[in-house]
Amino acid sequence: MIAALIRWSIGNRFLVLLATLMISAWGVISVIRTPLDALPDLSDVQVIIRTTYPGQAPRIVEDQVTYPLTTTMLSVPGAKTVRGYSFFGDSFVYILFDDGTDLYWARSRVLEYLNQVQARLPANAKAQLGPDATGVGWIYQYALVDRSGSMDVSQLRALQDWFLKFELKSVPNVAEVASVGGMVRQYQVLLDPDKLAAYKIPHTRVVEALRRANQESGGSVLELGEAEYMVRASGYLKSLQDFRQVPLISTDAGVSVRLGDVARIQVGPDMRRGIGELDGEGEAAGGVIVMRSGKNALETIAAVKVKLQELRGSLPKGVEIVPVYDRSGLIERAVQNLGNKLLEEFLVVAVVCFIFLFHLRSAFVAIVSLPLGILIAFIVMRYQGVNANIMSLGGIAIAIGAMVDAAVVMIENAHKHLERWGHANPGEELRGEKRWRVIGDAAAEVGPALFFS
Repeated sequence: MIAALIRWSIGNRFLVLLATLMISAWGVISVIRTPLDALPDLSDVQVIIRTTYPGQAPRIVEDQVTYPLTTTMLSVPGAKTVRGYSFFGDSFVYILFDDGTDLYWARSRVLEYLNQVQARLPANAKAQLGPDATGVGWIYQYALVDRSGSMDVSQLRALQDWFLKFELKSVPNVAEVASVGGMVRQYQVLLDPDKLAAYKIPHTRVVEALRRANQESGGSVLELGEAEYMVRASGYLKSLQDFRQVPLISTDAGVSVRLGDVARIQVGPDMRRGIGELDGEGEAAGGVIVMRSGKNALETIAAVKVKLQELRGSLPKGVEIVPVYDRSGLIERAVQNLGNKLLEEFLVVAVVCFIFLFHLRSAFVAIVSLPLGILIAFIVMRYQGVNANIMSLGGIAIAIGAMVDAAVVMIENAHKHLERWGHANPGEELRGEKRWRVIGDAAAEVGPALFFS
């Protein structure tokens, strides 16, 4: 079959040349559209459910959150493994799907079953899906550093949470911007148990009073003088004094007991499970950029850098954005390595063919086969969903040698047949169809062996 294909190709040279040009154009388009990354994504198709249950011990989280979620997710179509992990105040459930399952289809199915089990979870347990990313989605990380010393780590963390995070999430293909380090500022109410007991105020009354006081509501509209006035009750707590004035109860004497009478209110950091430090110089706040599954890492990192450059002018004086991790360098080195190997192969093949065959056109034939083979490989990668990464590009670089060997053997055998024909027919000039027939016989002789080798 291989020999027949070779003879057909020689007899239809124009069609073969046209097909080669079309494949080359198709390959160039595939190279442009194939996502570039440094690391191959070998992770399973998985969906993560994170549930926050503040202040609860791991055993309570396991019984009231993790167990109902894991038992419900066992019924999700296509799920092959469900794993649950319980921590202090947090629950993580990992649902792994069969290979080839569409990630967004899997997320929609998990969301359906999550809605079913939501009523069985505690009222203050908040469940949400993790980002549509994989284990290799961590592509960029940065830290916020205040060179002027005018901002502490809590202010840097607030700058990250309320400014940089939202701006960076607008970058295409960014699935999540995770804040790390620093301190999350919060209002803290430190109750005095003796005063609560003296006024006979239960803890639940304080919680309910804070919930009622920290809200806004509307009261329709009033028509006055041919105009409408919207009625709105403004009640958000915005300062320490607002917290102190929250009413709890009224005594028998008609005196109102406020929160400031039974508690100390302050601004402090949220409880931390770890810290972020930069180069041993002290604590720092920053962010981790997580890319969506299957997207082009190099393009995403470039877009993130452009966005960060735009945001630098909006930062407070003395605050800098310091890159901590950047995968684009590794990706560029992998691509550069393939380019260098390809150039080296071009030169070696040209020199070998010229020295041993003394025929420049033969060297050109071998050289052309290299980029054509690489373009065909990218076409296959593109439609198989394989990213251009260290492993795939390294495999192409290794396969270049095999492609060169086959081309050199084919060319050398053609020259041997031409030389043998010249010895058998002295004085005759080999031209036209006779020459193509001899070359076809030479190619058909070694073609099957080269194909299966």
